[in-house]
Amino acid sequence: IELYQRAHPDNILDIVLNTDSELLIKQANSQNRIKNIRLIARKKEMANDTAAKVDVIRDCLVQSTLGTQNIYDAVVDLDLTSPMRRPEDVEKAVQTLKENQELDLAFSAVPARRNPYFNMVEQRGKFFQKVCDAGYTARQQAPAVYELNASIYVYSPEFLKRKIEKTILDYRGKIIEMPDYLVLDIDSEEDFELMPLIMEYYRKKDRGLERVINLAEKYPE
Repeated sequence: IELYQRAHPDNILDIVLNTDSELLIKQANSQNRIKNIRLIARKKEMANDTAAKVDVIRDCLVQSTLGTQNIYDAVVDLDLTSPMRRPEDVEKAVQTLKENQELDLAFSAVPARRNPYFNMVEQRGKFFQKVCDAGYTARQQAPAVYELNASIYVYSPEFLKRKIEKTILDYRGKIIEMPDYLVLDIDSEEDFELMPLIMEYYRKKDRGLERVINLAEKYPE
């Protein structure tokens, strides 16, 4: 966020943390270099394993506009569990939404290592068969597919104001493609242990990632 602000000083950003974690609140309050962090208490009905994340994002928008004249051009979700992203990835996602007025959202993805048209299977009765019925004999023939890396989502505020009855992937979205090594998101203890190793390895190969890590190290918690 700080690197994005430096690159776009004319943009007005409101930074929101929506959580019920006292630890995260304490960490956010310690970030004195970022002055405009707004803390929003996570509602109980949105703090369970079945709650849709888009409802939390909408609540952030609603709470940020209450009693104000704020009108936002975009709502950006930077997921805490997928920290391997670069300033240019965020910029590209915001620009993608800005340049395509028909879009509901733009989100990050990486080329998938497996393809449901060719080498992914699911159980059907007693047997396992291809997820998508197709007659491709080589992966190169199959349509290109992408894997969400759960890192960046940029929403149209007008989209968030509507009643969203399906998953966000059922609406008018467009991806911004990131390198496939930026795919890991933290879903387990093993991922948590692996993340710093991967980040340290790729910081030497990726200037954008290096800038983010260097800044994080400059302000240790």
